[in-house]
Formats: sequence, structure tokens, C-alpha cells
Amino acid sequence: MTLRLLLPALLAAALPLSAADRPNILWITAEDMSPALGSYGDPDAKTPNLDAFAKESVRYTRAFAAAPVCSPSRSSIVTGMWAPSLGTSQMRSTFPLPPDVKGFPTYLREAGYFTTNRVKTDYNTSDAARLIEESWNESSGRAHWRSEARKEGQPFFAVFNHEVTHQSRTMVWPYEVFQREVQSKLPPDQIHDPAKVALPPYYPDTPVMRRELARFHDCVSALDAEVGALLKQLEEDGLADDTIVFFYSDHGSGMPRHKRLLHDSGMRVPLLVRFPEKFQHLAPTAPGGTVDRLVTFVDFAPTVLALAGAPVPEALQGEVFLGPDAAPAPEYVYGFRDRIDEVFDLSRSVRSKRYLYIRNHMPHLSWGQRSVYSDLGEIQQEIFRHAAANAGTLTKPQQAYVSPTRSAEEFYDVEADPQNLANLLDGDLSPEQQAALDAHRAAYVAKREEILDLGALPETVMVDWLAEEERPLRDIALCKTDHRPDLATIWAAADLVGKGTREELLALVHDGDAAVRCWAVIGLRYAFPQDAALLGELYDSMDDISAPVRIEMAAWMAEASDQHRAEAVQVLGRELVGEDWWTVLRACRAVELLGEKATALLPVMETLYARNRFAEGVGPQFISFSSGAFLKQMGMPTEPWNFTPKR
Repeated sequence: MTLRLLLPALLAAALPLSAADRPNILWITAEDMSPALGSYGDPDAKTPNLDAFAKESVRYTRAFAAAPVCSPSRSSIVTGMWAPSLGTSQMRSTFPLPPDVKGFPTYLREAGYFTTNRVKTDYNTSDAARLIEESWNESSGRAHWRSEARKEGQPFFAVFNHEVTHQSRTMVWPYEVFQREVQSKLPPDQIHDPAKVALPPYYPDTPVMRRELARFHDCVSALDAEVGALLKQLEEDGLADDTIVFFYSDHGSGMPRHKRLLHDSGMRVPLLVRFPEKFQHLAPTAPGGTVDRLVTFVDFAPTVLALAGAPVPEALQGEVFLGPDAAPAPEYVYGFRDRIDEVFDLSRSVRSKRYLYIRNHMPHLSWGQRSVYSDLGEIQQEIFRHAAANAGTLTKPQQAYVSPTRSAEEFYDVEADPQNLANLLDGDLSPEQQAALDAHRAAYVAKREEILDLGALPETVMVDWLAEEERPLRDIALCKTDHRPDLATIWAAADLVGKGTREELLALVHDGDAAVRCWAVIGLRYAFPQDAALLGELYDSMDDISAPVRIEMAAWMAEASDQHRAEAVQVLGRELVGEDWWTVLRACRAVELLGEKATALLPVMETLYARNRFAEGVGPQFISFSSGAFLKQMGMPTEPWNFTPKR
């Protein structure tokens, strides 16, 4: 082709797309829902609208949330960056973002799009208000592409979030409230028979379990009706032929052993994308086709920007997976779990098409840690009731969820074991499996180094860094301040949990970095939980300058040492009267888990509970969750929690 003929094509490619060439983009999001749809083969699904939509869409078979809980996942979605790289991976955290980290709809607005959000934000940062203002033309319970503020013909990006499948509806609200608020709105043929629902093997087969599983599927049917109504509005407005529609959920279902866990039950989500005929050239396959590419939430922002013809900022950490600019398919996707409400943890996952690798850095704590919000659900209560009454006859999958500890590493063949029931590390690995395990371990380390994952830092240490540098954590991690954090060394200490020798861990107990010392204590506790001589050797760690180290050491000492329990409980008691809620919560949770061994702190916990139970803010709520649970164990009265809608 001559330069004269080529020049117009080059100029056209360099110019922004015209309004007529730019698709509207509609996101229909569900909460707390695994791929429980007929189009995904769920035998209990009654989802006619979404199944019809799937026939017109591209169906992703390997789409994954960033985290198995809402706000950290939503932080990752809106910024296009991994929440652990920003310091926003702890549930309901309030850490700031660098000013140049924006919600990706900001760039759509700059490209001429009208952006609306209805209505959930939950961005998990103290900069949430800024993100909302920059990202959305309208963000409210009435936000809609039909807004009068949208100019005629202006392309739009609209998000509609549906809460009917949220954990509150599927398990936390009392059953009669669910019946009134959800089930009563369903026609009889959409209501599920508890006797006929499929029961996963990690659940006991009891009437309560079956009723609650049927309830979950009823909520999915209610969602299906809501989605059908919204799609009808798009048709009525004559916009369906100009709009790319995404349907997905913010993580796996809200049921026990799903939400909060890094297994596929908590991380795998439905993802359907419908391309109208005029934009079929952007689709990876024909309508009704499936795609087995690995996709995760940080990929959504760059993909939508690319579809809209808007520039994709280099700082975004995901990959474009649709359109002509799609990147090569990744070999792995990352996942994370840190503190969720009052429950402390640090776990990471690496998922390939064939395998799932999970690294638990706090394996002395259960996957099924008790948590006030989840424990309100009868299904959660039934699981633990059944486990206590049938301790000697639980199946291995049932035991894995309620066990007080877990493996430091888990590795599953998801093709042979799609429900992640058999940890391959409990047996001998084949050469192929060993090679795959090594590759997944290496991918885990490479990814956390690439994104500068901050999850190995106790929240108190994070706050200390912020106070010292007066800059967001991301800037500190990027060495934009005087502080030069050694994340690699901190993670290396966390890697010793479940793997390190006594000598390796003891060598770190007096390290100059508080986070390293904290991981040394956790590693020793997991490896040598009842070692009296070791506990005596570590006695002085209860007087460490860092609160997380003091708390972790005192919690272990109070649990395992008859000789030093009284002193250890006193150490925890002193931490309960601090002003920093994140530190108080860590100590309070330790006391809660100690139960009767911390009886001496009953008066202090009563005071703590009274001060926080009706105070505003997430910190007081989580502290009152934990202190109230302790008081309940001690037979003391507490004010019941009620998260049902007001009438």
C-alpha cells in the first residue's frame, strides 16, 4: 500500500472514536454469587432471563474475584490495581491512596462518557469520597442512563448493583425475614424444594442445611427477575444494539465455606459479556460461545477503557482481555485474603487453568473462624452444631472447614477436583504435580514482588509508616519517601511460617523490623505450639516495642503456658485500653479466641464492649463484635445484632 493510501487509515486509527463508534457499556453486578446459573450447569438454577442472556453472550468459565469478600474486591475493580498493592486489602480499611490513583470511570468521563453508579461503592479507602466524585456523574439509588443530565447521544457507562443475593439475604437475616423480603416476591415455580437441592460434600445433610441452600437459590431466582427487568429497559429505550453488557458477581456465594475463602467456591464468579452485532468484532467468540481464558477483577478497568477507545494508564495492573488490544492470556491469576471484619488472616492464592495453590501464612487459625456477622446465619450455626455433635464421624471435607488449624499450603487439581476437596499435599505428588507446585509457588512470589503486596505488614505497622512519612502506603512501597521498606525480607519471614526451622525462626525474633519479629512468633507458634522451654525463652517478646509482636506473643503464651498465663493475659489487657482501634481489635480478638483462659479480663472486656457497642465507625463495630462474642462465651448479657431491614 502506498503512503498516500496508508495515511488516512493511520490518521483514523490515531483519532478518538466518534460517539457513534463508541459502545455504551452496562455493568450488571450481583453480590455474593458463585456461577449458580443454568448456563453454568447448576442443577438447581431457575434463571431463565440470565440463561437467555448467556445464549446471546460470551460466557467465561474461569473468571475470578480479586478477593473472596466485597470491599477489597471492589477496591481492586475501581482502581484497576491490586488492593494489597495500595494497602486496601484489609476489610473496611481507611488507608489513603496516592492522588494519582483514580477510579477508572474518571478516564471514561474524560473521554466523553456519562458515568452512573447505582448504588454501591464500598471502595475500602479513606479516599472513597474522592473516587466517587471523580468517577461518577451520578452515584445514587436513582442513578441511571436515563438521567436528564446525560446529553442526547452521549455514550454511557452505567453500573447497576443488585443486593438480593447478598449474604444478608441468603443466610444472615432470620428465615421469616427472607420469606417476607425475598421469597414472597417469587412465583411458586421459582421457589426451590429443600429436599431436591444438591448438597456439596463439605456440608452435613440436615434439614436446616437444605432449607438454607434452597433459600440461596431462591435469591438467585429473584436476581434473575431483576436482571430481566433491567435488560427490558435497555430494549425499551432502543439502546440494546449500541450497548455491551457485562454480568458478573463481586465474589463467590455468601454461604459458609464460600465467601471469605480462597477456594473456587469463594473466588470463581460468573462472567457473561453480550456484544451487539455492531460490536461483534470486539468479541473473542460468537454469541453463546465460551472462553476459558483466566480473567480477574483488575483486568476489568483496562478492558472497559480499551473498549471505549480511552487511553489505558500504565499504572493499571490488569490486562485488556477484549477487543483488538487484548493481551495474551495469562498463565496464572492472583487472589488474596487479609483481615475480614474482626477475623485476622493472611492468605494468598495462585490459580491456573489446571491447579489452585493457596498459601496460608496464619495456619494456626481456622478457615472457619467464628465471626459475628456470619454466625448470625442459621446455616453457620448448624455447621458448628453438627461438628460438635459428630466430631468423630465428620468427613474430611467437613472437618477441613471447622478444624481449628489448617495446612500452611494447599494445592488442588481443579480438573479432577472442582470443589477443592482433596489437598494434593496430603499425599505423594506425581512428578507433573511437583513441577506444577513449584511453578505456582514461584508465580506467587513473583506476583507479590511485582505489585509490591503490602499484606505481610500488620495494620499497626502500616499506620506507623503513614505517620512517619505522611504519604500513602503505595508511595512508601515505591520508595518515594525517606523510608525504604524491605518488603522482600518481611515476606521471607512470613514464608517461614509452616516451613522454617526452629533455628531460622528464632534468629528473627530479635530482628530490627517489627513485622519480621511478628512473623517469627507466628511461625514458632504454629510449629511448636506446646513447647514450654521455647515459651520460656520467648518470655521477653511480650515486652516488645511493637504492639503486634506483644499481642501475638502474649496470645500464644496465654494459650499454652500455665506458668506464664497470668502475665500474658495482663499484657493483652493493657493493649485493650489503647486508642488505635486496629491494635485494640487485634488484642481483643486474641482474648476472644482464648475464651475462659482470659477470664481475668472480663471487667476490661465489659468496659470495652460498653464503650464501642453503639459508637459509630467500623473500628468500634468490629471491636464490639469481638468483645461481645467473648462476653457471650462467659455467659454475660449482650445486645443482639440485627441487620434486617427496618419496616
